[in-house]
Amino acid sequence: MKRRAFVGAVGGSAVAGIAGCLTRDENDSSDDDGDPEPDDPDLTGELRVATYETMVDGEGTAGPWLKEAFEEEYSDATLEWTTPNNAINDYIDREQQNADIDADVYLGANIDDLVRIDDTLDEGGLLRELNVDRIDNSRRIRDGLDMGDPHGRVLAYDTGYICLVYDETVVDEPETLDDLTEPAYEDALLAQSAQSSDSGQAFLLWTIDAYGEDGYLDYWRSLDDNGVRILESWDQSYSAAYMNEERPMVVSYSTDQVFANDYNYDMSRHQVAFPNDQGYANPEGMGIFEGAAELDLAYEFLDFALSSEAQAVIAQRNVQFPAVESEYVDLDNEFDRYAHVPPEAVTIGYDDLRGNLDGWVEDWAREFASQ
Repeated sequence: MKRRAFVGAVGGSAVAGIAGCLTRDENDSSDDDGDPEPDDPDLTGELRVATYETMVDGEGTAGPWLKEAFEEEYSDATLEWTTPNNAINDYIDREQQNADIDADVYLGANIDDLVRIDDTLDEGGLLRELNVDRIDNSRRIRDGLDMGDPHGRVLAYDTGYICLVYDETVVDEPETLDDLTEPAYEDALLAQSAQSSDSGQAFLLWTIDAYGEDGYLDYWRSLDDNGVRILESWDQSYSAAYMNEERPMVVSYSTDQVFANDYNYDMSRHQVAFPNDQGYANPEGMGIFEGAAELDLAYEFLDFALSSEAQAVIAQRNVQFPAVESEYVDLDNEFDRYAHVPPEAVTIGYDDLRGNLDGWVEDWAREFASQ
């Protein structure tokens, strides 16, 4: 689950060796007519896919299945994973230094990653504009999962909703975000850093959507006065502090009960709350690097990741919602029962994040990151 990974982590697997990798300037395989589909695509070679560590490491993760199934379908190809320490930031740094990019595909881009690319590099850089006509299964993607990239670089492959998870034996369900500042929730909430956690940043953006850029810091001051505890990662706040019953409420995901049911946890401690009848939508996307060495295989991988079987595996092992319409994916009854969709999904789009995201996070961090 990407929930267990966070931007800026220092403990992830090292980036794979880059000997023999292509450079953008010398071997950029993009062309002026938008990646036309070749008559005889080259489906041999080693496809290198960059992703977050918990997609590929550990028992029951989606990565090993994806590798085996892809190599079975494309028998003359191999799929190799690479897990950069700092997620997309590693590749932004490499691009700035005109260094080699050691991957063909990036799996796990959020909207804020695209904004960070374009705020740091040339507009529309790093990942290539996709020719969706080469990705037949892209027609299956649900309405509302367009990630808003004006340069067409990514397609969603799953999505999650940030919400609150709480222990109903200790606290009542909060009906609004304002409730979290009331005495009934004093010293109750665990949250994550917006600097180092995807879920933490998503919760921050949710509060910006609710209170505006002129009001969100005042809201966080009220949370702070009411004893919110901020930890570096989802794993620290959920797997450690919350599961050890240090507090009765945590910022988490609306698929939490799927996870709890799989491990036979007490469901009373895994109740899902949508304050303001909302949850913050956080789709994950995939794209192809501008200098991809295995362009044809990269397009095949994106199509494969949206196939019915791959979508079911990604959703259930990543504990997130599939990107495709329900008619194209068969999920376990248990998943359908315990995965909750908010009455209203909110998100701050690409256009509003451009030029603002880093400033919002930095302003928040100056006051609250050292909690």
